Parts: sequence; C-alpha cells; structure tokens
Amino acid sequence: MSAGETESLVFDVDQAEFEARVLERSRETPVVVDFWAPWCGPCRVLGPVLERVTEEYGGKLLLAKVNVDENQELAAGFGIQGIPAVKVFKDGALATEFTGALPEPAVREALAQVVPSREDELVVEADRLWSAGDTGKALEIYGQVVEESPHHPGALLGLGRGLLDTEAERALSFLERVPPGGPERNEADRLIARHKLSEGDGADVESLRRELESAPDRIDVRFRLAQALAAEERYEAALEEFLAVLKQDRAFEDDGARKAMVQIFEVLGRSELADRFRSEMAKVMFS
Repeated sequence: MSAGETESLVFDVDQAEFEARVLERSRETPVVVDFWAPWCGPCRVLGPVLERVTEEYGGKLLLAKVNVDENQELAAGFGIQGIPAVKVFKDGALATEFTGALPEPAVREALAQVVPSREDELVVEADRLWSAGDTGKALEIYGQVVEESPHHPGALLGLGRGLLDTEAERALSFLERVPPGGPERNEADRLIARHKLSEGDGADVESLRRELESAPDRIDVRFRLAQALAAEERYEAALEEFLAVLKQDRAFEDDGARKAMVQIFEVLGRSELADRFRSEMAKVMFS
C-alpha cells in the first residue's frame, strides 16, 4: 500500500468532526479511535502498532487519532481517565475498547472482533447471490463456509433456509445448530416454526369448516381446521381456531393448541396480531 493510501486510513479527528468522521463512517467501516497525547510514552509505543495493523487490513479498518490535550471535552465525554485508550466503533456504536499499550497480539485479537472475517465476507456474498436468485451458487458457498467454520451462524442459517423446501430433515439439522443469542437464531426459530406449522395432514379448509358447522362441539375437527389454516399461512384465522380449542380443552392433543399458537408467534415476530393473541392466550391460561 502506498503512503497516500495509508494516510487516508489513518487521520486526526477533533470534537467538531467526530460524529461525521467516526460515528457515521463506522456504519460502513469499523473505526478505531486512539486517544493519545504527545507526552505519553505508552502512546508512542501503541500508536505505530495500531497504524501497522490498520494498514494490513487494507481498508477494512480505519484509525482516528484524538489528541486529548486538544480535545479535553471529547475525551471527558467518553470517560477517558488514562491513555492510551482505544475505542472501536462499528455501525455507529461502541463495539469494543481497551486501555494501555497492549502487546501486539492482544491488539490484533481485539480488532479481529469487529473486522469481518473471510467467512463473514463469503456469507455476505452468498446472501447477495441468494437474493439475486442464484440459489445453487449461494448454497455452494454456505456449504464451503460450514466446512471451514462449522458454527458460523450466517452459513448455517443460509443452508437451512435454502434446503428447507427440498431436504427438510437436513435443513432442520442446520437450523437447529445456529448458535443462540443473535439475529440468525431468531430467524432460524422462525423458519423452524413455519415448517412445523406447514406439516398438516393435507385436509381441505372448506371441508373442515362445513364439518364443523354441522358439529360445532367437535374439538378434533376445530383443531384440524386450525392446523390446515396455519399450513396455508392464514395465521389470524388459525389463531382464532386454536384459541377456541384452548378455551374448550386446554389439554387437548397434549397442549397442542398452545404450542401451535407459540409457533405462530415465532413466525409473526413482534406484531399487533401476535401481541393481541398473546394477551388472549394468557387470559385463558391464567384464568
């Protein structure tokens, strides 16, 4: 990398520019902020390490240097009590931080937390291909990532999503392996729930409605009607029927109505419809 290119990755920043050059810019590229001062010996040790690592990342990381003597208000706003202090911003928010002139391996480990790995970049490309309709190539890349990194949440989710319609059992095995605690796990749960709801017995909704009209107390028919509606993704109508089953017999089909309603809530996520039926279900369960 040339001196000019390196210079563009490492820059001084003051309070007036901080929001635009650090917080906003971090929405595209992680920004490391080095709070330092010219008289600080440890700062002179850490600074070249940060610059060298930033250069090696080749544009995937930026380094902003804040002279605390010239920006005392900014330093105070971030609670800087000792220097060197390093704060790393990603997507407009603080992602990680450390204080002191850490050894270079520790610096590299800290920065690796916020810079996309090769596997992350491959998954982003696979997601793009999937959205563009090139499902075969996307699945190939997801599979490659899982081979190299068996617990990568994005790759596991991509494989599970991509195979769900053709190889359901294999797809579910990938979705169930998505690690907890992230958005990928939430999406995996939603896909699993939607798949389980789609596993009806193939009964015809209108036939079941007619059968129920002639025998309104047949809880077994109402339960099958709710399942059939859910399989067709007619979730509001399905929730109404499952709620009716719950009111008639909470234990029917091994608590099947409540379990099915919870699965529908997983699919719907945060929504007015889900909130309304959660409230109605709670009234029945705790009455």
